[in-house]
Amino acid sequence: MAKRKKDEKSDRRSKRRFKIEQNLRYKLLYGSRVAESGSGKTLNISSSGVWFSTENVLGTGLPVELSMTWPARLNDVCPMKLMIYGCVVRSDKDGAALSIERYEFRTQGSAPLPLYEECGIRLPT
Repeated sequence: MAKRKKDEKSDRRSKRRFKIEQNLRYKLLYGSRVAESGSGKTLNISSSGVWFSTENVLGTGLPVELSMTWPARLNDVCPMKLMIYGCVVRSDKDGAALSIERYEFRTQGSAPLPLYEECGIRLPT
């Protein structure tokens, strides 16, 4: 087995990362209060974590709620939002890494249509 050169970085992450760049909003939580909020952009995401740009350096260990528009639509019609909950494991001037504890998809409205119409459901008239 050949050894890697010292200048090559070895990636020890166990989960595959996907380069998904989407705008997001984040909230740092302090108990039931929002300690800080801001916006940024996802830079990459895996099933266990997210690397995203931030407006400020975030405190390591703080719980965070991320909200991002998901690039795919439900039934090709209804816009989706991905909610991610976790803790900051690393942060610097370039962004923050979040360890994902749980996540959920939600539908989101983008037009003044009722949700059922937005998702392609038509009521009988």
